[in-house]
Amino acid sequence: MTTTRRTALGALYGGLLAIKSFPVLARGQAPRTIGWDDLLPKDWNPWGDFQTGGLDLRSLSDDDPRAAEALRRLRKIWDDAPLNAAMDGAVIRLPGYVVPLEGTAQGMRELLLVPHYGACIHTPPPPSNQIVHVMLDKPVKSLSAMDTIWVSGALKTTRATTVHGVSGYQLAATKIERYTSSR
Repeated sequence: MTTTRRTALGALYGGLLAIKSFPVLARGQAPRTIGWDDLLPKDWNPWGDFQTGGLDLRSLSDDDPRAAEALRRLRKIWDDAPLNAAMDGAVIRLPGYVVPLEGTAQGMRELLLVPHYGACIHTPPPPSNQIVHVMLDKPVKSLSAMDTIWVSGALKTTRATTVHGVSGYQLAATKIERYTSSR
C-alpha cells in the first residue's frame, strides 16, 4: 500500500485503518487479524475515478445543482468500488463499528461493520469496499449502534444493498468480541 493512499483513507476513516495488516490464511485455519486497507485492491484510489472537471466543490453552496450532481456521481463510484478478490473465502478477524440491520426479540442477527464512527447513520456511507455485511451465526442481544467490536469469520466478496449503504463484502460471523486496542 502506498503512503499516499493510506494518508487519504486515514483522513476519511480515522484510527481503525492504522491497525496492522497480516497475510490472509487458508480456510480451516484460525482467523487472521486484518485491517481495513486489506479490503482494498492495491491499485485503487478512492478519488481516482472522480474527476470534477476543474470544478472547485468547496466553492459551491449546498443547493447548487452542480454540487448535487457531483455527490450523486461520487456515490455511484463508491457504491461500485472494486473489491479485493484475494479476500474471497479468507477467514479473518476485523475491527469496526456496528450499524444494526436486523434485530429480533432474541437479538441482532445482521449488521454492517464500518471503519469509522457514524458511517451510514450520521455520515454518508464509505465506499462499498469498506462496508462488510455481517451475518451472525446466532442472535446477539448486547450490541447497539456504533459499538466497537472485533468480528471473526469467513469473508465473501459479494455486494448487498441495504437501507444504510452498499456493502462489498459479506462475513459469516463465528465470533464477536468487544473492541480493545490491545488484542
